[in-house]
Amino acid sequence: MQTINYILKDIRPLALKDNMEKIRKSFQEYPYSHIPIVEKKIFYGVISRQEIEIIQSDSLKLNELRQLIEPFYVIENMNWFEVLQNFATYNTNIMPVLNAKKEYAGYYELDDFLNLFKCTPFLHEQGVILVVAKSVNDYSFSEISQIIESNNAKLLGVFISKIEDDVAHITLKLSPHDINNTLHSFRRYNYEILNEFEKDDYLDELNERSDYLQKYLNI
Repeated sequence: MQTINYILKDIRPLALKDNMEKIRKSFQEYPYSHIPIVEKKIFYGVISRQEIEIIQSDSLKLNELRQLIEPFYVIENMNWFEVLQNFATYNTNIMPVLNAKKEYAGYYELDDFLNLFKCTPFLHEQGVILVVAKSVNDYSFSEISQIIESNNAKLLGVFISKIEDDVAHITLKLSPHDINNTLHSFRRYNYEILNEFEKDDYLDELNERSDYLQKYLNI
């Protein structure tokens, strides 16, 4: 997928000479969290809506607010997932795009890349969502893939959804199959299963043992 096809040029970038009155009008016109600052194709960065809302004076110019300018951007033809990661990193719904010469080429919109993510097999294909946990020093993707494939399933997607107290929570999308054998395999490799399934033989067995022990203790 060519991300360059998603470059937009609808908004007018700001210039360093622009005052606060013009900047506020731009944010009223465009529904973005940031607006790029460009002069003669030279990209200076972006200014955020939140920063502008704090400033009272209308006479101040961007050139006097350089400390508020953020320099984030992506390069055209960057992998779409890396672009999406940058959106998350900088908490923005607009991402400036520079060409190979580091000249301003336009911008990406967050919604376009979220729609691309929705079309990936991870979200689009039917399958089973499994969330497992293991120490960040002990898990490996090669081990996870081996466990899944040894149970006649395919890995459709994987990402680290959380890291807490040196434990990684790993979200997996698996092809439809009998999940019980896969759950047993992960437990044998000391992975903790974090989500529940309607039919989990291991949990059923634990419950049966617990019931049996309770009956024994009541004798």
